[in-house]
Amino acid sequence: MKVTKEKLMSEIRAYLLITFGLLIYTFAVTAFLAPHRMVGGGVTGISTIIYFLSGEVIPIGYSYFVINFLLVAIAIKILGPRFGFKTIYAIFMSSFLLSVFQNLIHEPLLEDKFMCAVISGIMCGAGIGISLVNGGSTAGTDIVAMIINKYRNISPGKIIMYIDVFIIGCSYFIGEDTAIDPTAKIATIIYGYVVMGVNSYTIDLVFTGQMQSEQYLIFSQKYEDVANSIIRDLRRGVTVVDCQGWYTGEARKMLIVVARKSEMQNIMRVTKMADPDAFLTMNTVMGVYGRGFDTLKI
Repeated sequence: MKVTKEKLMSEIRAYLLITFGLLIYTFAVTAFLAPHRMVGGGVTGISTIIYFLSGEVIPIGYSYFVINFLLVAIAIKILGPRFGFKTIYAIFMSSFLLSVFQNLIHEPLLEDKFMCAVISGIMCGAGIGISLVNGGSTAGTDIVAMIINKYRNISPGKIIMYIDVFIIGCSYFIGEDTAIDPTAKIATIIYGYVVMGVNSYTIDLVFTGQMQSEQYLIFSQKYEDVANSIIRDLRRGVTVVDCQGWYTGEARKMLIVVARKSEMQNIMRVTKMADPDAFLTMNTVMGVYGRGFDTLKI
């Protein structure tokens, strides 16, 4: 019963964080990008193009829903039902939030297009990153990124960036009228690429930051107590290595622990509780593959 309750709470927390990520993402699109006729890529970018090409008749949220509905079947088949359910939730929630925000926001929050591009890039990247970390997605090109990432160790941010290059280029066709200055159109495309670059960087910053791991080397006279505490309380593996202090010549035991960066405070806490005099060092490791961490994909 305890395991079921913990799993339920974990799922609720994941859905809440996914919702928060979608809230940030959709607000950035409707408050900074769409009012300036800028396209930031992804299915949202395609929907924005459709919105303006249709004479602002087809709302962004509607076309976003239809396009993603066609993609979700692929996500369920390849990435599994758990991811599929979260993707379905993301589609409905994103479509709803886009429709709500577009009805409420009719003017850009800032007149400076460059600032809007940077701010929206940061917010969109943060929103997507939060969703990805919690097993969800803002759907669209994120589905493609997660499918590729399942089989290859390629950054999701880079995958999305490549796809977005083409979509943003298509924003050339959504000028206010056919006689608009081509220079102004090109400027809008450039702003779109600024959004794309900041977006990709922010996704990687959030995504890889959460997935980053640390290696701890712990020297303690009470190594058994420390090891037992880490295994029992944190459910992390511990390796015991025989070593010798060169200065004292004494035989010692060294504990090697690998854990997520987010678990650093817990590792230090249980170590100090078991042995206040323990000597601990930690190093950042760029890739950890195996049980409890990432899956090795070749």
